[in-house]
Amino acid sequence: MISRSIRLTILAFLFLTNTQAQNSVCFDIEANPNPNDPAFGMFSKYVNVLDCIHVYAVASISDEKVLHAAAVAAELLDNDEDGIVDDSLIENALMEDYTVMPIFHSEYSSAIDDFFDNFEGCAGAILFRDEIDPSAPGYWGSDASVEEILHTINSCGHVEVYPAAFSLEPNSSLLTEAMDVARGGQFLTVPDEYPEEAWYHYDDWTCDYECMAMEYLYWCIVTNMGILADEQTCQGIADEWEPCTPELFEATDTLMYNIVTDPAYKLPQLAPDGNYCPGLSAIEGESSPSSLSLSSAYPNPFNPTTTIRFDIPVGVETHGESSLEVFDLKGRLVKTLADEINHPGQYTVSWDATNSSGVEVSAGIYIVKLNVGNLFKSNKIVLLK
Repeated sequence: MISRSIRLTILAFLFLTNTQAQNSVCFDIEANPNPNDPAFGMFSKYVNVLDCIHVYAVASISDEKVLHAAAVAAELLDNDEDGIVDDSLIENALMEDYTVMPIFHSEYSSAIDDFFDNFEGCAGAILFRDEIDPSAPGYWGSDASVEEILHTINSCGHVEVYPAAFSLEPNSSLLTEAMDVARGGQFLTVPDEYPEEAWYHYDDWTCDYECMAMEYLYWCIVTNMGILADEQTCQGIADEWEPCTPELFEATDTLMYNIVTDPAYKLPQLAPDGNYCPGLSAIEGESSPSSLSLSSAYPNPFNPTTTIRFDIPVGVETHGESSLEVFDLKGRLVKTLADEINHPGQYTVSWDATNSSGVEVSAGIYIVKLNVGNLFKSNKIVLLK
C-alpha cells in the first residue's frame, strides 16, 4: 500500500493544482523573437505553445498570467495532455496560418491597432491583463482565457478544417443549423425579442450572425465541459444562455451536443485547469525516466466504464509503493484501482464509475493518478451521465 507521507504529498499537490493555477506549467517565457516586426514590436514576452499558438504579451502582463494563457491553450489543443496535439488537421491549420494569442494591457491600448494593421497571420481573439485570473480557469466573469483561446482555435482551426460542421455563414453548416434552432429561428441581426422557445438569446447589437455563431460554439463547448455549472454562473448567464449544465445541454440542445461530443472533430471535452506538464514529474523535483507511462483512458468521456492502461518499465524503483488511484477535483480519493504493483510490465485496469464503497459517483471531471515510488503521472477523465 502507498505510504501515508506520499499520500499526503499527492493530496497536497492535487489541492495546489486546483487553487494555484501555475503550480505546474512546462513552458518557458522567452524574449520576443520578432522585435523588429511592426506587428510584434510592442510585445516583450513570448511563449510557443506546441508550435500551434504563439502567445505574445506586453511587458505589463505578469509571467504568471502569460503562462496561464499558454497552459490553457495547450490543454485545449492537447486535451488528454499526452504531449501531442489531439487533432493533427487542426495542428497543421494553426501552424500554417501562424496563429497568435496577443495579450495587451487593456482595451484602450494603442498597440492593438498597430498589431492588427501589420499582422498577416490568424488572430481569432485578444486578451487583456485584467481578463486573466490563474486562480479561476475559465470561470465566467473572472477568467476569459478559455473563451478567447477557444475562439482563436475555433476560428483559425475548426472553421477552416471542418467547414461542413463549423462554417459561420447562414445555412452553411451543422453549427449554424443548430444555432438557428437554439435562437428560435434564423435571425441575421439581433431581433427585438427572441421567441419564448429560444435558449440562446445573445443581444449584443455589434455582433453579427457569424459572431453569434462563434459565441454559440463557445457556450456549447464549455457547457459540455461543466465550467458553467455552478448556480451563480447559471444565474449570471441566463439572459444569454440557459442550458448551463452538461445535463441541461444534452437534454436541450441535442443537435449541438451531438456535434460537440462527436469524436470526428476532436473538440476538447475536459475543462482546462491551468496546469500543463505532460512529461513525467517527480514529486520532489527529481528527474524521471520517460518510459513510465499512463495512457489516456478509453473511452473518454465515458459512461459507465472506461479502461486505463499504464506501463512500468524495468529499472524504476517502486519500493513497494505503487498505485493507480482516482481523485475528484477537490483532491479527495475516490477509489484505488490498483496498488502494490511491484513488477515491470503493461497493465490494464477498468473503472466502473464507483467509489471505494461501490456507490456510483456523480458526473464530472476526475483525476487518474499513477504513483510509482516517488514518481507520478496523471490524466483527466470525464464521466457523463
